[in-house]
Amino acid sequence: MSVQIYHNPRCSKSRKTLELLQAQGVEPEIIEYLKTPPSKAELDRILKKLGMQPRELMRKKEAAYKEAGLDDESLSRASLIAGMVDNPSVIERPIVVHGDRAAIGRPPEDVLEIL
Repeated sequence: MSVQIYHNPRCSKSRKTLELLQAQGVEPEIIEYLKTPPSKAELDRILKKLGMQPRELMRKKEAAYKEAGLDDESLSRASLIAGMVDNPSVIERPIVVHGDRAAIGRPPEDVLEIL
């Protein structure tokens, strides 16, 4: 079964998570989500695998969070997901997906639970 990592090479936690996976003998499919954001449907599936609501997966301190109006508490789940796709910098990273499970690499060791 393949493993994917939604990765930002400029993020130290993302780099450490990738190194940890590789040290475990896992060569994940690397998805640089800032260059290739997930689709709305894909992000919805990831959120379900994480057991999270969209706002829980958002980096609220990113400038794009407020600039895009994602801080509006009245936004629906679909609107929040669309906002994340349009502004991928607000998506928490790294996300590792393995089959029907997913984990955020904060700390990096958390992803080992889904392998």
